[in-house]
Amino acid sequence: MDLDLSTREQQLIENATAFARDVVAPQAARWEIERTLPRDALRAAAEQGLTGLLVPEQQGGAGVSYTAMARVVEELSAADMAFAFSIVVHNNFMGAIAGNGDDAQRRRALPAMQSMDKLGAFLLTEPGGGSDAAAIKTTARRDGDGWVIDGAKAWITNAADADILSIYAQTDPSAGWRGIAAFLVDAHTPGVVRETPYAMLGGHALGAGGFRFEGCRVGDDALLVPPGSGFKAAMAGIDVARANVAAMCCGMLRTGLDTALAYASERPAFGQTVADFQGVQWQLADVATDLHAARLMAYDATRAIDRDGGAPLPAAHAKKFATRAALTGLAECMQALGANGLKHDHPLARHLAMAKVAQYLDGTTEIQNVVISRALLKPYATAR
Repeated sequence: MDLDLSTREQQLIENATAFARDVVAPQAARWEIERTLPRDALRAAAEQGLTGLLVPEQQGGAGVSYTAMARVVEELSAADMAFAFSIVVHNNFMGAIAGNGDDAQRRRALPAMQSMDKLGAFLLTEPGGGSDAAAIKTTARRDGDGWVIDGAKAWITNAADADILSIYAQTDPSAGWRGIAAFLVDAHTPGVVRETPYAMLGGHALGAGGFRFEGCRVGDDALLVPPGSGFKAAMAGIDVARANVAAMCCGMLRTGLDTALAYASERPAFGQTVADFQGVQWQLADVATDLHAARLMAYDATRAIDRDGGAPLPAAHAKKFATRAALTGLAECMQALGANGLKHDHPLARHLAMAKVAQYLDGTTEIQNVVISRALLKPYATAR
């Protein structure tokens, strides 16, 4: 596809491709087996310019397009989507600080996040509410010249080792979503309790886990987004997030298809190779078609975001289709490897687990259907 990327963006994508091949791919199976959030590899990614992607150049970042960022994370996900998503969350947080923070907050956070000396985490989801992001129970109450935060957050990427947190809390329950504010908080502040990271189906390089807040006191300088704007700020990047998930699924599915083709072309079976059987050929042809369609949808969404600032419908279509294509397509690719596909000698089992995880990230498949169906029915609303 002609994505109309600058020379600098193309170089960044080449850096990501080489980094995924040389650093991520050789270690990804070990990270999964050891359930490790690979901090050293994250710092190495920063050295390759893979942080600050959404931070303007005048603030020390790369300032690339959303399409270029999606291509970067597609390449990283071809080796390990969990690692790539960790970087995406960190980058999105940096972009939020650049866009919403004051000069002091930017100076305090962005240089250390640029180098990955400080790892960021975005705390919106709660134990009792996933898709209903406005139903926040974590509270932030005024106390003198600061705030006191109490509550809990769940399913937080980078929770295992995050240093700096973006905490979304309710300042006025009677105001509903308008009472939500965001706070920039050091993870080592008294009253912040880090929960044990989750043991999951896969994707342990996400470092997913939770936090509790027990009388966590912060100053006014921690207020990143004030009440009235907090929920809007949280939702502002959702189209970008969904398009990125779609692109990351394309990276995994591409690796799955390449792995299956290479294996089936060499594996002997009944006097020929596995790839000589028409059933296998057609099975992988269907995967290739879905991969092509998923990439078209993903980059249709990112280009619309670059052009218009938002693209809720293209992003919903892209995430819904790409996550579904990855889950079914990777299973088909594994089938072409037979039982060998289950081994960590190949990346397919890791990718299959993350394809399922992807169906929950940044809005479930059902939430994408809500977005799509609302758009479908909108022209008919006045007729009912």
